[in-house]
Amino acid sequence: MGGSGAAEPVIRAGFIPLLDAAVLIAAAALGFDREAGVRLELVREVSWSNIRDRLAFRQFDVAHMLGPMAVASQLGIGSNPYPVIAPFALGRGGNAITLSHRLFSAMREAADPGSADEAKAHGRSLRRVIEARARAGEPPLVFGVTYPFSSHNYEFRFWMAEAGIDPDRDVTMTVVPPPFTTDALRAGAIDGFCVNAPWNVLAVEAGIGRIVAVKADIRPSSSEKILGLRPDWWRDNEAAGRRLLVALDRAARWCDTPDNRDELAGILARPEHVGGSAAAIRRVLGGALPVDPDGTVRSIPDYLTFHAGAANVPAPKEALWVYSQMLRWGQAGIEARGAERAAAAFRPDLYETVFGRRPATAGEGRDPFDPARLEDYVASFAIRRSPPDAGPRAGED
Repeated sequence: MGGSGAAEPVIRAGFIPLLDAAVLIAAAALGFDREAGVRLELVREVSWSNIRDRLAFRQFDVAHMLGPMAVASQLGIGSNPYPVIAPFALGRGGNAITLSHRLFSAMREAADPGSADEAKAHGRSLRRVIEARARAGEPPLVFGVTYPFSSHNYEFRFWMAEAGIDPDRDVTMTVVPPPFTTDALRAGAIDGFCVNAPWNVLAVEAGIGRIVAVKADIRPSSSEKILGLRPDWWRDNEAAGRRLLVALDRAARWCDTPDNRDELAGILARPEHVGGSAAAIRRVLGGALPVDPDGTVRSIPDYLTFHAGAANVPAPKEALWVYSQMLRWGQAGIEARGAERAAAAFRPDLYETVFGRRPATAGEGRDPFDPARLEDYVASFAIRRSPPDAGPRAGED
């Protein structure tokens, strides 16, 4: 661990300035960590590759981390030099696909008369713009995601593919760290991006972006952020790890309580945490998502969920859905123990050692994804890729 105090061990935790780091931030800011017998030392980072490397090389003990990063580490793909496990999930939701307002204006012109203002219709309009650009010999649009092994990448790809857009051939996908997304859009370096709050709404508030889809439109329960840590850290510090999970559970319950949103927004708005406007953060926490510079607001009551619906249970089914997307887009190949290894990234058994019997995870209704038929699910997609011969995909960092 990062050090020790007189009465409580210090746990050094890296995080990216996003609203879904709220549970870690609140645990430290409100003293839930010290009441549980540990002390969180938070370190703000700018990119997921930095989080990955600093966790692997023992500069962090635990980290606010993309769930798919842990899955990739267990499969030995990408550049993560050490396996990561997740004994606790930090919540659900928060992602949105934001396109440049100029691109969205072109999509409006291409849309069917009376077309609905909803995710699938926007996807169809985007396909028409892409086809028109190709006929005119214009370069492909460039879209940013925060990391190749991320819910943002898979959700953006899923949304485009459902509209008949091939994300590897019809557009260019690139990696942009969350805090840089709005600046990249303003500079014209990208035409859109998928990222978590608050960065997805900043472009709207700046008058340069338009939100066309959110996580709830694509796969509401897909793996978002987790508490990532090395298996050896848990083995060597299990008592402290258990106390940390107790603190995070209390913080998650507190963050999910509507009466606490004003205070939580103020905490997150501190420059050492996420920064920005407390009033704007408060609106997003309440599910009022600004989607257009014209003032259009979309109401999504559970846009960010920190505890309800078993949001803190790391569900192996969602690790397997991530694996299905890695297979679909050629990041991994089918192997004998691939599903088993992917599922091993999410550790509900460790969650149970702290909290006892885990609550049932929230259902999605008619979910077409059945982990027992993973290969059939992947084969059902019209657009899919063969796995690479070897090595990580380009642009990971």
